[in-house]
Amino acid sequence: MNIAKRKILKAASELFLEGGIAALSVRSIAKKAGVSTIGIYSHFQGKEGILDELYIQGFELVMQAMDFERKALSAKDIMLKGVRGYFAMAEAHEGHYRLIFGENDNRYTPSEEAKAVAEKAFGQLLKVTALLLPDNASMALKQKNALEIWAFVHGYVSLKHHAVASIFETPDWYAMAEEAVSVHIDAILAKPENQP
Repeated sequence: MNIAKRKILKAASELFLEGGIAALSVRSIAKKAGVSTIGIYSHFQGKEGILDELYIQGFELVMQAMDFERKALSAKDIMLKGVRGYFAMAEAHEGHYRLIFGENDNRYTPSEEAKAVAEKAFGQLLKVTALLLPDNASMALKQKNALEIWAFVHGYVSLKHHAVASIFETPDWYAMAEEAVSVHIDAILAKPENQP
């Protein structure tokens, strides 16, 4: 990706973080990125193209967070390592994270290409979660467990990003989340139907 595109995406992500979709216009993105509005259209065909690229990048970052060497790790350790990677991604790329997980107030609908990347990211989570289950576990069970773990993790990230977080004595949201997910993983592993 060339420098101009990176500058445009960085500016759009920062603007999104500051004010959501309402803060994004071709003019405001161009001004923040130091490029012309023509540059925005030539690189991304406008605001929708920029949002799609941020959305795709966001889910690619989620996949990268859960893609690592798994040798010599237990299924639980693999899952927890993926959770830590997810937290690191959410922290380092907050604008992307907020966009891909719904803070777009229905003014943006991802393209089919962007939706396909989101599905692929969920597939990565399914693969990691499936390690907690017997080989013959149904897809429905894999999906259920993946969604439960994702709900835990996303809930803690959202709380940390939310204004309500300021009313608490700066808890370590990610440590609390990791502990909660760890307990939930133990519960998954202990269920008789999940025994090999």
